[in-house]
Amino acid sequence: MAADRTRAAHAYHDLAPAVLGYLRALHVREPEDVLGEVFVQVVRDIGRFRGDDAALRRWVFSIAHNRVMDTHRRFRRRPPPMLQPVLDTGAAPPPDDPFAPELVAALATLSLDQREVVVLRFVADLSLEAVARITGRTVGAVKALQHRALESLERAISAYSPER
Repeated sequence: MAADRTRAAHAYHDLAPAVLGYLRALHVREPEDVLGEVFVQVVRDIGRFRGDDAALRRWVFSIAHNRVMDTHRRFRRRPPPMLQPVLDTGAAPPPDDPFAPELVAALATLSLDQREVVVLRFVADLSLEAVARITGRTVGAVKALQHRALESLERAISAYSPER
């Protein structure tokens, strides 16, 4: 039990920033809350998990992918009510996005499928096979999405830097 808690704590320490980046890149509402849900499940189920660090990374991102799909389905069924203006409470502002503004803007030009593949491949640092398994696609489909996404990103980013 203590070993499970330690492994879950290490997983959080090692993977939470990448998972949060994944959630933000996919424009998940309340990404910090979804991150919490992901790691609550990790803590709850870590005792049943078997595998090395690479398998743990795939498992955590599979959980994150499922939470993203749940969030999108929940939002489609019941859009949030119109928000009322909020008075400044003096609370700390949200943390800055860890990505350069040009990259954030370029990622926003991609389709959701392309963005997910790129983020899983390069932020989560997962293999083509792992991304295919997580997203329910073939490796060939992941390669095609990645190729088109990288071409689109190159065009979008070069639009920001005319000296290229």
